Amino acid sequence: MNRVLVIEDDGALGQGICLALQSEVLTATLCRTLTEAQKHQETERFDLLLLDVNLPDGNGLEYLKELRKKSGLPVILLTANDLETDIVTGLELGADDYITKPFSLAVLRARVNTQLRRSSEKMNGMVEIDGYRFDFERMEFYKGEQELVLSKNEQKLLRLLVTNRGITLSRNDLIDRIWTDGADYVDENALSVTIKRLRDKLEEIPAKPKYLKTVYGIGYTWEGK
Repeated sequence: MNRVLVIEDDGALGQGICLALQSEVLTATLCRTLTEAQKHQETERFDLLLLDVNLPDGNGLEYLKELRKKSGLPVILLTANDLETDIVTGLELGADDYITKPFSLAVLRARVNTQLRRSSEKMNGMVEIDGYRFDFERMEFYKGEQELVLSKNEQKLLRLLVTNRGITLSRNDLIDRIWTDGADYVDENALSVTIKRLRDKLEEIPAKPKYLKTVYGIGYTWEGK
Protein backbone atom coordinates (compact mmCIF):
# COMPACT_ATOMS: atom_id res chain seq x y z
CA MET A 1 0.00 0.00 0.00
CA ASN A 2 1.41 3.38 -1.03
CA ARG A 3 0.92 6.24 1.41
CA VAL A 4 0.77 9.90 0.34
CA LEU A 5 0.98 12.87 2.70
CA VAL A 6 -0.94 15.90 1.41
CA ILE A 7 0.02 19.26 2.96
CA GLU A 8 -2.60 21.75 1.80
CA ASP A 9 -4.25 24.48 3.88
CA ASP A 10 -7.34 24.71 1.67
CA GLY A 11 -9.52 22.10 3.37
CA ALA A 12 -11.92 21.56 0.46
CA LEU A 13 -9.10 21.19 -2.06
CA GLY A 14 -7.15 18.92 0.27
CA GLN A 15 -10.12 16.64 0.82
CA GLY A 16 -10.77 16.56 -2.91
CA ILE A 17 -7.16 15.55 -3.57
CA CYS A 18 -7.31 12.78 -0.97
CA LEU A 19 -10.58 11.40 -2.36
CA ALA A 20 -9.20 11.50 -5.91
CA LEU A 21 -6.04 9.62 -4.93
CA GLN A 22 -7.65 7.04 -2.63
CA SER A 23 -7.68 3.53 -4.11
CA GLU A 24 -7.14 -0.12 -3.21
CA VAL A 25 -3.37 0.44 -3.43
CA LEU A 26 -3.05 4.02 -2.19
CA THR A 27 -4.11 5.96 0.87
CA ALA A 28 -3.78 9.72 1.42
CA THR A 29 -3.46 11.68 4.67
CA LEU A 30 -4.32 15.41 4.77
CA CYS A 31 -2.47 17.97 6.89
CA ARG A 32 -3.34 21.67 6.78
CA THR A 33 -0.18 22.97 8.46
CA LEU A 34 3.54 22.16 8.45
CA THR A 35 3.42 21.52 12.20
CA GLU A 36 0.74 18.87 11.76
CA ALA A 37 2.70 17.33 8.87
CA GLN A 38 5.89 17.11 10.94
CA LYS A 39 4.05 15.20 13.69
CA HIS A 40 2.77 12.66 11.14
CA GLN A 41 6.21 12.23 9.57
CA GLU A 42 7.77 11.56 12.97
CA THR A 43 5.57 8.53 13.55
CA GLU A 44 4.44 7.33 10.10
CA ARG A 45 6.05 6.24 6.83
CA PHE A 46 5.03 7.93 3.58
CA ASP A 47 5.95 7.16 -0.02
CA LEU A 48 5.29 10.61 -1.49
CA LEU A 49 4.61 14.16 -0.34
CA LEU A 50 2.23 16.62 -2.01
CA LEU A 51 3.39 19.98 -0.69
CA ASP A 52 1.61 23.34 -1.00
CA VAL A 53 4.11 26.22 -1.25
CA ASN A 54 2.11 28.78 0.76
CA LEU A 55 1.01 27.55 4.18
CA PRO A 56 -0.28 29.37 7.30
CA ASP A 57 2.70 28.45 9.48
CA GLY A 58 5.57 28.56 7.01
CA ASN A 59 6.87 28.27 3.48
CA GLY A 60 6.71 24.96 1.67
CA LEU A 61 10.02 25.60 -0.09
CA GLU A 62 11.81 26.02 3.24
CA TYR A 63 10.18 22.81 4.46
CA LEU A 64 11.43 21.04 1.33
CA LYS A 65 14.94 22.40 1.88
CA GLU A 66 15.06 20.96 5.40
CA LEU A 67 13.49 17.67 4.29
CA ARG A 68 16.17 17.14 1.65
CA LYS A 69 18.89 17.25 4.32
CA LYS A 70 17.61 13.92 5.68
CA SER A 71 15.26 12.33 3.17
CA GLY A 72 14.91 11.49 -0.53
CA LEU A 73 11.13 11.18 -0.22
CA PRO A 74 9.54 12.09 -3.59
CA VAL A 75 7.91 15.53 -3.46
CA ILE A 76 5.41 17.17 -5.82
CA LEU A 77 4.90 20.89 -5.21
CA LEU A 78 1.44 22.41 -5.37
CA THR A 79 1.59 26.10 -6.17
CA ALA A 80 -0.70 28.88 -7.31
CA ASN A 81 2.28 30.68 -8.74
CA ASP A 82 3.56 29.58 -12.15
CA LEU A 83 6.43 32.07 -12.31
CA GLU A 84 9.47 30.37 -13.80
CA THR A 85 11.71 31.52 -10.92
CA ASP A 86 9.52 29.80 -8.32
CA ILE A 87 9.36 26.59 -10.34
CA VAL A 88 13.13 26.58 -10.84
CA THR A 89 13.71 27.27 -7.13
CA GLY A 90 11.52 24.32 -6.15
CA LEU A 91 13.26 21.94 -8.54
CA GLU A 92 16.71 23.12 -7.45
CA LEU A 93 15.76 22.51 -3.82
CA GLY A 94 14.97 18.90 -4.70
CA ALA A 95 11.30 18.74 -5.76
CA ASP A 96 10.63 15.86 -8.13
CA ASP A 97 7.75 17.57 -9.92
CA TYR A 98 5.34 20.48 -9.60
CA ILE A 99 1.79 21.27 -10.58
CA THR A 100 0.18 24.72 -10.67
CA LYS A 101 -3.31 25.55 -9.45
CA PRO A 102 -5.92 25.16 -10.70
CA PHE A 103 -5.21 21.64 -11.92
CA SER A 104 -7.05 18.57 -13.12
CA LEU A 105 -7.32 15.82 -10.52
CA ALA A 106 -6.80 13.30 -13.31
CA VAL A 107 -3.49 14.98 -14.19
CA LEU A 108 -2.51 15.03 -10.51
CA ARG A 109 -3.24 11.30 -10.20
CA ALA A 110 -1.06 10.62 -13.24
CA ARG A 111 1.81 12.70 -11.81
CA VAL A 112 1.53 10.93 -8.45
CA ASN A 113 1.52 7.48 -10.05
CA THR A 114 4.55 8.40 -12.16
CA GLN A 115 6.56 9.47 -9.11
CA LEU A 116 5.56 6.38 -7.13
CA ARG A 117 6.59 4.13 -10.02
CA ARG A 118 9.94 5.88 -10.42
CA SER A 119 10.59 5.69 -6.70
CA SER A 120 9.88 1.95 -6.74
CA GLU A 121 12.22 1.46 -9.69
CA LYS A 122 15.02 3.35 -7.96
CA MET A 123 14.58 1.21 -4.84
CA ASN A 124 14.59 -2.20 -6.52
CA GLY A 125 16.94 -1.30 -9.38
CA MET A 126 14.73 -2.98 -12.00
CA VAL A 127 13.09 -1.30 -14.99
CA GLU A 128 10.98 -3.13 -17.59
CA ILE A 129 9.70 -1.10 -20.53
CA ASP A 130 8.70 -1.86 -24.13
CA GLY A 131 10.55 -5.17 -24.30
CA TYR A 132 13.65 -3.89 -22.51
CA ARG A 133 14.67 -5.23 -19.11
CA PHE A 134 17.30 -3.34 -17.14
CA ASP A 135 18.46 -4.70 -13.77
CA PHE A 136 20.87 -2.10 -12.43
CA GLU A 137 21.60 -3.99 -9.21
CA ARG A 138 22.68 -7.19 -10.97
CA MET A 139 24.04 -5.24 -13.95
CA GLU A 140 22.00 -7.34 -16.39
CA PHE A 141 20.50 -5.64 -19.45
CA TYR A 142 18.26 -7.15 -22.11
CA LYS A 143 16.73 -5.99 -25.35
CA GLY A 144 14.05 -8.62 -25.80
CA GLU A 145 16.00 -11.89 -25.34
CA GLN A 146 19.32 -10.33 -26.37
CA GLU A 147 21.68 -9.63 -23.49
CA LEU A 148 23.54 -6.32 -23.75
CA VAL A 149 27.00 -5.56 -22.43
CA LEU A 150 27.20 -1.98 -21.14
CA SER A 151 30.17 -0.06 -19.79
CA LYS A 152 29.95 1.53 -16.34
CA ASN A 153 29.30 4.99 -17.82
CA GLU A 154 26.69 3.59 -20.21
CA GLN A 155 24.93 2.01 -17.22
CA LYS A 156 24.98 5.29 -15.29
CA LEU A 157 23.62 7.21 -18.28
CA LEU A 158 20.89 4.65 -18.97
CA ARG A 159 19.77 4.62 -15.34
CA LEU A 160 19.51 8.41 -15.19
CA LEU A 161 17.49 8.53 -18.40
CA VAL A 162 15.03 5.68 -17.80
CA THR A 163 14.31 6.54 -14.15
CA ASN A 164 13.59 10.12 -15.27
CA ARG A 165 11.90 9.22 -18.54
CA GLY A 166 9.83 11.96 -20.08
CA ILE A 167 12.08 14.55 -18.43
CA THR A 168 14.87 16.33 -20.31
CA LEU A 169 18.21 16.13 -18.50
CA SER A 170 20.75 18.79 -19.44
CA ARG A 171 24.19 17.91 -20.77
CA ASN A 172 25.86 19.58 -17.79
CA ASP A 173 23.69 17.69 -15.31
CA LEU A 174 24.45 14.36 -16.98
CA ILE A 175 28.18 15.04 -17.06
CA ASP A 176 28.20 16.03 -13.38
CA ARG A 177 26.28 12.90 -12.35
CA ILE A 178 28.10 10.38 -14.55
CA TRP A 179 31.69 11.57 -14.21
CA THR A 180 31.46 12.34 -10.50
CA ASP A 181 35.23 12.13 -10.03
CA GLY A 182 36.43 15.19 -11.87
CA ALA A 183 33.54 16.38 -14.03
CA ASP A 184 35.37 19.71 -14.44
CA TYR A 185 37.98 17.97 -16.56
CA VAL A 186 35.67 15.86 -18.74
CA ASP A 187 35.58 16.65 -22.44
CA GLU A 188 31.93 17.34 -23.39
CA ASN A 189 32.49 15.03 -26.35
CA ALA A 190 32.67 12.14 -23.86
CA LEU A 191 28.91 12.42 -23.27
CA SER A 192 28.17 12.48 -27.01
CA VAL A 193 30.29 9.36 -27.49
CA THR A 194 28.51 7.56 -24.62
CA ILE A 195 25.11 8.55 -26.04
CA LYS A 196 26.08 7.18 -29.46
CA ARG A 197 27.35 3.89 -28.05
CA LEU A 198 24.20 3.44 -26.01
CA ARG A 199 22.00 4.15 -29.02
CA ASP A 200 23.98 1.65 -31.10
CA LYS A 201 23.21 -1.04 -28.52
CA LEU A 202 19.59 -0.16 -27.74
CA GLU A 203 17.95 1.39 -30.78
CA GLU A 204 16.72 -0.48 -33.86
CA ILE A 205 17.82 2.46 -36.03
CA PRO A 206 20.44 4.40 -34.03
CA ALA A 207 20.41 7.32 -36.49
CA LYS A 208 16.66 7.67 -35.88
CA PRO A 209 16.29 6.88 -32.18
CA LYS A 210 12.84 6.00 -30.84
CA TYR A 211 13.75 6.25 -27.16
CA LEU A 212 17.03 8.02 -26.45
CA LYS A 213 16.14 11.41 -27.93
CA THR A 214 18.18 14.59 -28.26
CA VAL A 215 16.47 17.77 -27.11
CA TYR A 216 18.48 20.28 -29.11
CA GLY A 217 20.14 23.02 -27.14
CA ILE A 218 19.30 21.35 -23.81
CA GLY A 219 20.24 17.71 -23.45
CA TYR A 220 18.68 14.26 -23.70
CA THR A 221 15.56 12.37 -22.65
CA TRP A 222 14.24 8.81 -22.70
CA GLU A 223 10.92 9.27 -24.45
CA GLY A 224 7.95 7.40 -23.14
CA LYS A 225 6.44 6.40 -19.83
